[in-house]
Amino acid sequence: MARRLSYSARYKHPAEKLYQAQSTRQYWDDMMAGFQMISPHCEVASFTSDETGLRATLKQTIGRDQLPALAQTVLMKDMVITREESFGPYDPDNTKGTYNASIPAGPGSLNGWQELFPTDTGCTIRKTTEVKVFIPFVNAKLEQMMLVNLVDLFRAEAEYAKDWIDKNL
Repeated sequence: MARRLSYSARYKHPAEKLYQAQSTRQYWDDMMAGFQMISPHCEVASFTSDETGLRATLKQTIGRDQLPALAQTVLMKDMVITREESFGPYDPDNTKGTYNASIPAGPGSLNGWQELFPTDTGCTIRKTTEVKVFIPFVNAKLEQMMLVNLVDLFRAEAEYAKDWIDKNL
């Protein structure tokens, strides 16, 4: 059975500014440079931004020795994560997008939907994630571990976005 998580990041910046940041290749390149402190093999594999929206494909390798013991029992090699983030064209009321992550020969799936919308004090990105692990007996523990780590990632990325906008826009 899949598990779901809803996470909201609130920003003091207007939605248009956050969208503008994510529509910039440098935003994603700088984020991947920051990830290199954790895992040295990170890159923006592809990026597009035009009138139809934006799409960023990110690749990150995490050494098997850096994984929690439970994850090491199911992954025999380094974990290579390919993540895709997208938003449709900017809509001042509610911009919608998706994200997903895949691991070659990985034990599960991660898919999500995101919305960017204005608030009285700035804007919010709401992310709804669904994870599913296909390994009996450990699936619930791995799914929960993935969701906990995802919350940490979303928090770090929200702080990064706030800082990047303050410095660049």
